[in-house]
Amino acid sequence: MQSVKERFLRYVAMDTQSCDDMDAVPSTEKQWKLAECLVEELKQIGAGDVRMGEHCYVYATIPATCGEKLPVLGFIAHMDTATAMSGKDVKAKVIPYQGGDIVLNEELGIVMRAAQFPALADEIGKDLIVTDGTTLLGADDKAGIAEIMAMAEYLLANPQIPHGEIKIGFTPDEEVGRGVDFFDVEGFGADGAYTVDGGAVGELEYENFNAAGAKVTIHGTSIHPGSAKGQMKNALLVGMELEGMLPQEQKPAYTEGYEGFFHLDTMEGSVEEAVMDYIIRDHDRAKFEEKKRLFMQVVDFLNAKYGEGTVEVSLKDSYYNMKEKLVCHMELVENAKAAMEKLGITPIVCPIRGGTDGARLSYMGLPCPNLCTGGYHCHGKFEFISVQDMEKVVELLICLAQNA
Repeated sequence: MQSVKERFLRYVAMDTQSCDDMDAVPSTEKQWKLAECLVEELKQIGAGDVRMGEHCYVYATIPATCGEKLPVLGFIAHMDTATAMSGKDVKAKVIPYQGGDIVLNEELGIVMRAAQFPALADEIGKDLIVTDGTTLLGADDKAGIAEIMAMAEYLLANPQIPHGEIKIGFTPDEEVGRGVDFFDVEGFGADGAYTVDGGAVGELEYENFNAAGAKVTIHGTSIHPGSAKGQMKNALLVGMELEGMLPQEQKPAYTEGYEGFFHLDTMEGSVEEAVMDYIIRDHDRAKFEEKKRLFMQVVDFLNAKYGEGTVEVSLKDSYYNMKEKLVCHMELVENAKAAMEKLGITPIVCPIRGGTDGARLSYMGLPCPNLCTGGYHCHGKFEFISVQDMEKVVELLICLAQNA
């Protein structure tokens, strides 16, 4: 049997970064390489009904080993990595962590400082997997994939362990919001599922943001600055004015817990034209709708000030708070809590300040809370995960499989 560490290191070596500017699913061809690898490995370990859909979704089944009729349980993780930082040529290394700062790249002077990342204090004595500081690691969500695969191999190698039928699903393009666009919920055949896509060991989430994305295009008028009086309309300055009119305290850097935000993700352009990408988030549906109304009121004001059509906006909802769908399926949450407590893990029930495939799946008829992977600081060069925490998550998945 392969260890979860071996699997994880092999998966992160594959570049599977998705792309936000593509409409196709998957958004990048390179995601197929990991999908094909997983199909082959699932067949090798003896999983049943292994298949890959035309849009790069991987499905498999672990047959039931007991005669008792139990709910069919699913485990899901995503194959792509974030667009925020490169996932190409990941140079992962395992270090026995004894505390203090971690020099990721001496040549480039990249250091993970314990004072900046207090979570390191809880990892002393563990084997940390880190990057060389030039890429992200990809624990989001290749740790989830490795943990599900390790669970699957263990259960298939030990048919004496009683459990119901288990379904496995690996998705593309979660990081760009299209992870379940073509997910075959009916064919998957689970009564309930978990996405394994969280953070620290013990994290359990059944609430997430309501989410929308706004693409803003500002049309300016470029005139030579020497003769621009009364004629120039600087698209960049209009964009800055838009940003300044939004509630300044409602930015990601100033919010936590259930507090929502407006986040300017990208801005580029010139005097003639500027493009801005926003994400709008709130756990409360009424507050979420109010945030969208406020955003459009600002746009309307700027158009009244500078001329109709100056600011164009495409505002689209991305996903909604899965709590609305999970309140009728809280057994999934309670089972996860019980499994954690059985293994000596303290459950940390908290809202997701983001979203998962599970949020949309819950609205597609598959109730799907989110479980921890053990990873920290995803989407950046300081991402890390410990071998021991991944092993603990594998134990958790095995326990859940037996107590669906």
